[in-house]
Amino acid sequence: MHVDVMLTPQPLQRMDGTARALEQAGFDGILFTEAGRTAYLSAAVAAAAAPNLELSTGVAVAFPRSPMVTAQVAWELQEATGGKFRLGLGTQVRTHIVRRYGVDFDSPGPRMRDYVQAVKACFAGFRGEPLDHRGSFYELTWLNRQWSPGPIDVPDPKVDIAAVNPWMLRMAGEVADGVHVHPIGEPGYLQRHVLPNVARGAEEMGRSLNDISIIVPVNIIVGDTEAERAADRELLRGMLSFYGSTPNYAFIWDEAGFEGTTARVREHQKTGDIAGMAAQITDDHLATFCTEATWGGLAQALVDKYGGVASRLVFYNALMGHPERIERFGEVAREIRFLTEG
Repeated sequence: MHVDVMLTPQPLQRMDGTARALEQAGFDGILFTEAGRTAYLSAAVAAAAAPNLELSTGVAVAFPRSPMVTAQVAWELQEATGGKFRLGLGTQVRTHIVRRYGVDFDSPGPRMRDYVQAVKACFAGFRGEPLDHRGSFYELTWLNRQWSPGPIDVPDPKVDIAAVNPWMLRMAGEVADGVHVHPIGEPGYLQRHVLPNVARGAEEMGRSLNDISIIVPVNIIVGDTEAERAADRELLRGMLSFYGSTPNYAFIWDEAGFEGTTARVREHQKTGDIAGMAAQITDDHLATFCTEATWGGLAQALVDKYGGVASRLVFYNALMGHPERIERFGEVAREIRFLTEG
């Protein structure tokens, strides 16, 4: 099982040191999320500083960038990493896309499907094939040698997408190389929705579930003392309440036995009551949506929970507020590889 660590991009002058520390700690790679800073520039610095790491965007926002621009950046990063880059794309939500980025958000699922196909058409064009993508949202038909980056000596980058609902999961199985599961995607949700829908989409295109990477972020509560674990619990209450406030994700809480969680969180969100939002996440929520263990038991706990389901684990909160724990989490990553690969 491949183990990444999730990292929010930092000022670029600090990224090289962080990347080297994560490489030395024993992680397979870094998954760069995208918020106020872009994922791609951080990946470029990390590629130069820590050449043994696999690098992924997890996820970069797709629609504000044209498919050609995204394909060019991914192509250069794939070349810079010697074939160890994965392009992870997401739709974001309407408010961000329309009001922050100023672009269209109509039909986000079908638009993302067309976007992925357009990006892959660009990759083929860079290798010399005629560029002829004519989709419902994007039409790309002109690329001459002068404006192409040209072929590279490694395979095309893998293209992964973030998906939550059944339609998006099936679409990921049809056109993507991997699916980024949401951070509140607990094991029951993986079994009920992710695996069967991705498999169905893959089969429709003559592929199998084994052709698609299932990329699962894991929320970790770890420590050899109650005080250490308590700090993680409080951090994750806040994080889960933030993610769980989105109405489109309410069904995940409900199906896991926590009906009405989104509505209760949103009541406090409307008044700006951040502490009240976090208070809606009970210890029972944490037991379902997180993995709690001592340091010595964490690797086995994660393998027991996600073995045979996830092909790639992402330590989601490993670096949140506790950068001094990098080496210990790296040891866990190495132990997971030993347990799953021998």
